[in-house]
Amino acid sequence: MSSTRNKRSQPLWTPPPGSPPVQLKLFNSLSRKKEIFVPQNGKLVTWYSCGPTVYDHAHMGHARSYISFDILRRVIADYFGYDVFYCMNITDIDDKIIVKARCEYLLMKYKEEGLSCDKVLADAKEAMQIFLKKLSVEEDSDKKVMLERIKETVSDSIKRMEDAISSNATDSELEKAKEELITKGKDVLGKWLDSQKGADVTENSIFADLPKIYEEAFHKDMKSLNVLPADVLTRVSEYIPENIDFVQNIIDNGYGYESNGSVYFETNKFDQKENHHYAKLVPEAFGDDKALAEGEGELTKSDGEKKNPADFALWKSSKPGEPAWDCPWGKGRPGWHLECSVMASSILGQSMDIHSGGCDLKFPHHDNEIAQSEAYFDNDNWVRYFLHTGHLTINGCKMSKSLKNFITIQDALKKYTSRQIRILYLLHPWKDTLDFGTSTMEGAIQYEKSVNEFFLTVKDRLRNIPSVGVAAFDKWTPEEVELNQKFLEKKSAVHEALCDNIDTPGSMKIIKELISLTHIYLNKCDTEKRQVNRRVVYYIASYITQLLKVFGTFDEDESIGFPQGSIQSADLENLVMPYLEAMAEFRDKVRQATRGSTSQVEGILKLCDDIRDEVLPNLGVRLEDKEGRRPVIKLVDREILLQEKEEQRKAEEAKRKEKEMKAAAQAEKKKQNMIPPSELFKHETEKYSEFDENGMPTLMKDGTPVTKSALKKLKKLYDAQDKKYQDYLKSQNR
Repeated sequence: MSSTRNKRSQPLWTPPPGSPPVQLKLFNSLSRKKEIFVPQNGKLVTWYSCGPTVYDHAHMGHARSYISFDILRRVIADYFGYDVFYCMNITDIDDKIIVKARCEYLLMKYKEEGLSCDKVLADAKEAMQIFLKKLSVEEDSDKKVMLERIKETVSDSIKRMEDAISSNATDSELEKAKEELITKGKDVLGKWLDSQKGADVTENSIFADLPKIYEEAFHKDMKSLNVLPADVLTRVSEYIPENIDFVQNIIDNGYGYESNGSVYFETNKFDQKENHHYAKLVPEAFGDDKALAEGEGELTKSDGEKKNPADFALWKSSKPGEPAWDCPWGKGRPGWHLECSVMASSILGQSMDIHSGGCDLKFPHHDNEIAQSEAYFDNDNWVRYFLHTGHLTINGCKMSKSLKNFITIQDALKKYTSRQIRILYLLHPWKDTLDFGTSTMEGAIQYEKSVNEFFLTVKDRLRNIPSVGVAAFDKWTPEEVELNQKFLEKKSAVHEALCDNIDTPGSMKIIKELISLTHIYLNKCDTEKRQVNRRVVYYIASYITQLLKVFGTFDEDESIGFPQGSIQSADLENLVMPYLEAMAEFRDKVRQATRGSTSQVEGILKLCDDIRDEVLPNLGVRLEDKEGRRPVIKLVDREILLQEKEEQRKAEEAKRKEKEMKAAAQAEKKKQNMIPPSELFKHETEKYSEFDENGMPTLMKDGTPVTKSALKKLKKLYDAQDKKYQDYLKSQNR
């Protein structure tokens, strides 16, 4: 009795052993390592992303950041379940914008003057001399390459203009040459005009109109790439009062000083404070004068105004020809670094969870943002996690607007789809450098194709299967149990990959592995001629679909798979499929019935093939004949099917030509073998003048005897031909 009581006094249940849950880690540029992600306020994530400086069309380098952060944003929100509040800015006041606006305005006015060809040519040559001096002292290798390209383009246009003038070309030809010189020489002529007349451009609307054009284009590009819009968008031009107040508060806190109408941030004083650190992201760049100067902008000349070369502009005194706003220090405009600090802090407050941008912004831009913001709030934690995407390169060279080495988003979308571009980014780590080119895009295209074919195959297997009721559930065999176990393991592996700095390449690799496992299962069912278990296949396909939705490859409400162009309605598929299946079944029965028959077989089978190969592809239907089971019907975008058909036609044409070439080569070889060795050299009368009784050359064309070395070589050819000829004779006697 006592032993029974002791036994029952022991706990009847103990918790199962297990490992702690995997937590999301992000690579934090502030610590330069992966850190467990812990938002400051529960599930709420406040996020500021550096937006574009809108002075030109966005390119694929920009897409590198915006698509990558869109993927991270979607995963953090839709997979991990955080409530993300996403803020992004538009920089519409900046030195690049000012210079480009002035150059374009002055070039427009220059064209309107109707100057003579001689005058335009003289101006271009003068501008070119100044440009060449700049080229001669340029030390940056990438910029030097860019300037060399400009030099070549403009020099060619100048040469064509000179030729047109010297050859007394027609008026229309001269006007065409002049127009080409102004257009292709805009980088040289525009800067030359700006140096002479830039200070005379005083209308603020000139500086406001240009960024509006490119901001509108940017939003269209982002929509085309399926990048989610920000929850709140800020523009510098709308935050001028807040910029002025921000600068004044930094001055009041003792970290800013006015000099000649500009205001500078005192980096050494800030860095010496016990609870402050300057250049948190790239401390080794502290004092990098070249990087600091580039961050200040090409219009900023601060010689003698700063206490220390490492100080940077919070507010810039505007010179003639620059937009300006009234402030306590005179007319001016905000510094580039200040703008983001003001807009981010106005929306997200004194500390945000995530700040993101391209890796080229780390220093000085983001380091200066951190310093001035923490000087304003007098804290040491303005940003908790700093995320930076890697560069995008073309054939190993950095893609950059300032280097004129870029592919615009719209140009890229003429060649590739938005989904293919996103898959490219998904297949590479978001924080590493990625090379954009034909080879890398081909990998993305093939990935999309294989996944899409998987979806189409699964749709075919699940078609006309009840979704509810007794018929919807089959008993699981050991094969289904094993597949499901592997599926659960792959799901767990995807979760671990996404927790590990949102490792999308790892996740995409696991998706491919899961697809391969499912194909093995389906093929085994076909081989063993047994029913596919619909449930486990559906679970896998649905999971992959939802994961790819999270990654932003598509948003439409599809139960499984990518939307197929104009075929985006599940109702349409349900409507047309019974008719397609009836037609496919009828066609299959006709094909089966004609086997072994001798009358009209070829004509009937050709009609069946024409339906499959000509009629249905034009309707967006792929029909696949499968031996031993019913035909497979897949609804596919019509353009894809027509492209596949064209590729097949080209492959067949190439195969036909190759066959013809082989046949011609064989015929030529046979023809060559039919020549008696005595006739081998006799047609070469342009080389030889006499031959012996065996047909061997004895004298050259000029009457000189054939040399011994030449005779030796000719004898080898003669003997080889003799062997071929004897083989030919033997073949004829068989």
